[in-house]
Amino acid sequence: MNLSREIAVHLPYLRRFARALCGSQKSGDAYVVATLEALVADPDAFPPNMSPKVGLYHLFMTSWSSIRLNTEAAPDDEISAAQRNISLLTPRSRQAFLLRTVEGFSVADAAAILGATEDEVEALVTEAGREIAERVATDVLIIEDESLIAQDIEFIARDLGHRIIGVARTHQEAVELAARKRPGLILADIQLADGSSGLNAVNEMLESFDAPVIFITAFPERLLTGERPEPAFLISKPYKVDTVKATISQALFFERKASRAA
Repeated sequence: MNLSREIAVHLPYLRRFARALCGSQKSGDAYVVATLEALVADPDAFPPNMSPKVGLYHLFMTSWSSIRLNTEAAPDDEISAAQRNISLLTPRSRQAFLLRTVEGFSVADAAAILGATEDEVEALVTEAGREIAERVATDVLIIEDESLIAQDIEFIARDLGHRIIGVARTHQEAVELAARKRPGLILADIQLADGSSGLNAVNEMLESFDAPVIFITAFPERLLTGERPEPAFLISKPYKVDTVKATISQALFFERKASRAA
């Protein structure tokens, strides 16, 4: 299979990335075209030590960083809340954040695409999380029966600039807290102190209001049931702090209802 066929399957995803990075599909497509034209002009420019997808994104970032095209921003009514959030990030952190959380690249692949170290990529994603939190800081409900883990999660959320409305150890506590103080984000375990289910508690809450949910659990297989809510954001225990930070930022990045900090 030749190079053109190998990269062709990745072009729809590159266009998605380009749109998020540039702020409009027209601008993004202009950079994608410039990348492909540069590759046609010099096929040897494709990095031989990278996979087709990683190499394609690497070339795109080279074009994006070195070429200034005459493009137009999308009208405000065509820009989603997520695009507005990402447009406010500094360029380097925006790139790292999109590569990791939207495109799903590993830290190593994102580093190769950006020509950075893995430590630099992780720092940029954390920076993006803080920048997003400054604009969409919200009230967080933690559902966790292990006190040390609850304290750790609380520290992580506070470090990103969010407010903690409470920590619930049981289904009943969680539902009562949510009824009194509607959270903008829920961080939930699924097996709680009294044998009750954090999943059931979340299902009950979401009958009354909408909020992004991140499940942090040692039993991820219990969420693979097809029941609502679907686990769009799922972290397995033991977790890494950077993973929790990035997932919180990703959840709020795509959530229009997160409340702005006072």
